[in-house]
Amino acid sequence: MNTGAEYALEIRNLRKSFGKSEIIRGIQLAVRAGERVAIIGPNGAGKSTLFNLISGRFGASSGEVFLHGTQIMGKTPFEINRLGLSRSFQISNIFPQLSVFENLRCGVLWSLGYKYSLFHFLGHLDDANDRADALVNMIHLDARRDELAANLTYAEQRALEIGVTIAGGADVILLDEPTAGMSTSETSRFIALIREVTQGKTLLTVEHDMGVVFGLADKIAVVVYGEVIAFDTPAAIRQNAAVQEAYLGSSVATAQAQGHLSEELNHAASV
Repeated sequence: MNTGAEYALEIRNLRKSFGKSEIIRGIQLAVRAGERVAIIGPNGAGKSTLFNLISGRFGASSGEVFLHGTQIMGKTPFEINRLGLSRSFQISNIFPQLSVFENLRCGVLWSLGYKYSLFHFLGHLDDANDRADALVNMIHLDARRDELAANLTYAEQRALEIGVTIAGGADVILLDEPTAGMSTSETSRFIALIREVTQGKTLLTVEHDMGVVFGLADKIAVVVYGEVIAFDTPAAIRQNAAVQEAYLGSSVATAQAQGHLSEELNHAASV
């Protein structure tokens, strides 16, 4: 791998220990601009820790992360965001006492150069207001534009968070369990929304729902015990024996058990 901008996001030999426990064990991953990558793995595999390292919430024990060729290890989440990476969380991270429109306008202000200034009347910032209105329509909450975020349904709050995540103009987007807690119909609509709003962007998502994974991903990275054991297309991952063993356990490496997993993954891919 090189350190040029060939990759939107490049991770080299990333490691993270908490005390004597090594959670991330030399992860290597290279994601090209515009790719959609799903990160899957058993509970406790290190997926959320990986996101925390990439976004600067945790410091790494060793290793490197490059964003468009720029080393970002050691930078704060604020600095990383300004370089073009934005992240959502498992729990909605919005301002409940602001309206849908106001939440989105907060997200666009810095990207338009206003930073945090007491010398601007927000109602007069036509470019920020126009951008926020465009985002309201993009996430299909135009009918709820002036509603307080606290009064939205759960699925609407998640849609709003996606809008806030992309509001700053970042071109690398990290989504952590974006459809957790949604019904089947809500999930289906939300996959379509994510596809729409991340068009042309680089997307990494941590996800347990295989229907979401196969509905979104160009490639799938399988993380087990802090290591990437496979990184390939959905079709190749479906047939990967190491992935089947990681999910089923070596004691159930029978053709019947592997066939059952393949059947489940095939079903998810067709949903």
